[in-house]
Amino acid sequence: MSKIIVFGAGGRVGRLVVAEALARGHQVTSVVRDPARHPGLPGQVVSGDITDADSVATLVPGHDVAVSTVYDVSADPAACYTAAAQALAAVPGVRVLVLGIAVLLESAPGVRLMDALGFPEEFKPFCLGHLAGTEVLARTDGLDWLVLSPIGEFDFAAARTGHRTDGGPVAPGWPRTEGALSGLDFAAAVVEEIGTPRHRGQQVAVYPV
Repeated sequence: MSKIIVFGAGGRVGRLVVAEALARGHQVTSVVRDPARHPGLPGQVVSGDITDADSVATLVPGHDVAVSTVYDVSADPAACYTAAAQALAAVPGVRVLVLGIAVLLESAPGVRLMDALGFPEEFKPFCLGHLAGTEVLARTDGLDWLVLSPIGEFDFAAARTGHRTDGGPVAPGWPRTEGALSGLDFAAAVVEEIGTPRHRGQQVAVYPV
């Protein structure tokens, strides 16, 4: 059993990760900015802000793994994801798992999906914000980190159909909307990397099967 702290636990992905971790026997702390807005959230629910280094430094110690599923459309992406990564990376001895985005994965060495798909310019600031956060994790010596990125669209209504986690280049033609990844399967992929780590120090794809 691991002690896990989940930031963004009130969101759709965060709730599924918390539920999956509890179902597999882990001990979970659920972090949200305002617990009063999330009645019924499972786990030990606490107030916190992943972009606040002091908040993270107070909450994370004593846990084995810190998971970030934070998504804040009101925040500047570069500032938000960089601050979050810096705060998590500053806590010693904790494995860090982060929800990423598929367009930052490579389809060939040095070629990201967002570079090869005629990607809309208006979406690039959000993507580059995610990238900045990942680069902070990668530059931190001794940090045990992993970014997991769903391939295709999330389907939060779908049942489990199975998943595959792969650290290699993304196959041509991805991401695509058919064969959407169920939220339940993504949560399972995250928790499996906690129970039995298979990937470290990289961004990996989680595929539907």
